[in-house]
Amino acid sequence: MRRIFWFINKYFMVPMFLLGFGPFFGNPFTSYIMILKTIGRKTGRLRYSPVNYAVFDGRIYCVSGFRQGSDWHRNLRLHPAIEAILPGGAIAGTASEISDMAFKTTVIRKVLQNAGFAGFFEGFNPFRISNEELARKTADMPLICIQPTGLGSGASDPGGWAWVWTPVSTILLILAIWLILR
Repeated sequence: MRRIFWFINKYFMVPMFLLGFGPFFGNPFTSYIMILKTIGRKTGRLRYSPVNYAVFDGRIYCVSGFRQGSDWHRNLRLHPAIEAILPGGAIAGTASEISDMAFKTTVIRKVLQNAGFAGFFEGFNPFRISNEELARKTADMPLICIQPTGLGSGASDPGGWAWVWTPVSTILLILAIWLILR
């Protein structure tokens, strides 16, 4: 399952967000996703990771579904200054791990509810599970808080891919007109 998510994330979700299509993918059924831009702990290169998230009390929260084994989680532990591309825009922020269990349980529930069908992959219904059971089943699940510190670079900013659609659309429009007039 992890390999399938890796493939879909790398070759579909990240390019879609970089092309500016992030707003079209967030919904209660398939999930609300943001792209974390972290610095690789081994390579020092920019890495992109789609993750489910929730906005709560002016901060952005996400969970590491693969617990401590997620590469993006290990990367941000070494380099906590990150950027996130959300469907509505990009922010820069500082990531930290939350340890307060009561708060953690409340926010993890919200993130898993926002994860759509993927929220059920933990083996329970995030809408119906009791707080005690949720706390027990997610005790080893890292909850990451991203405190916004400024603006980040999004799909339409320098380095983004949204610019691709203008020349592609123009070429397709010219081709369509040419075919119609032929």
